[in-house]
Amino acid sequence: MIAPEGWPFVLVPALAGALVWRTGWPWIGGFLIVVGLFALLFFRNPSRTCAADPMVACSPADGKIIKISGAPPDMVERGLPRQVSIFMSVFNVHVNRAAIAGSLVHYSYNPGRKISAFKEKASLENEQNLSIWEGPAGRIGLKQIAGLVARRIVFDHAVGDTVARGQRIGLIRYGSRVDVFLPEDAAILVTLGDTVRGGESPIARFAGTSP
Repeated sequence: MIAPEGWPFVLVPALAGALVWRTGWPWIGGFLIVVGLFALLFFRNPSRTCAADPMVACSPADGKIIKISGAPPDMVERGLPRQVSIFMSVFNVHVNRAAIAGSLVHYSYNPGRKISAFKEKASLENEQNLSIWEGPAGRIGLKQIAGLVARRIVFDHAVGDTVARGQRIGLIRYGSRVDVFLPEDAAILVTLGDTVRGGESPIARFAGTSP
């Protein structure tokens, strides 16, 4: 399965490459076809299932855990003082998913800059949005952050929408990062350097559940 936003990036270079190839420029045509195939890989949207109990937050993104720390002051004020950051390379699936089942209670967007998403200041300065979700498990914040070559953050929902855990909430193009903000009493289930899969890997357990 491929994310709908990906089809123009797949079909345009692939068809142009085939045309250029037939007109006697095989190297250029081959390059364009490879670009189309890369886009097909980049925009893949595999089916995922999180088998953990309902009080567990599953990863909203594929990638590598690059930060586990306290959250910025504005998130502390929202009752979400803990942060887990996931870096997504261009080879990861870039569809983002709901970490918990619940409703969207806040959404904001900042056009920002284009700093490498691996750098810490990207979390403060880059193009980004913030969504806060509430459900039976509790409250969680997700920040989609565009990377150095990312050109658009896609977000599918409006305040008041409800989602199932693991349901698609959006997508970031070409290298990016997702910050997860958690309550103080949430037990973080990942460590630095772990590789996680969106909609599948448990990342935190909310209070009130058995280990």
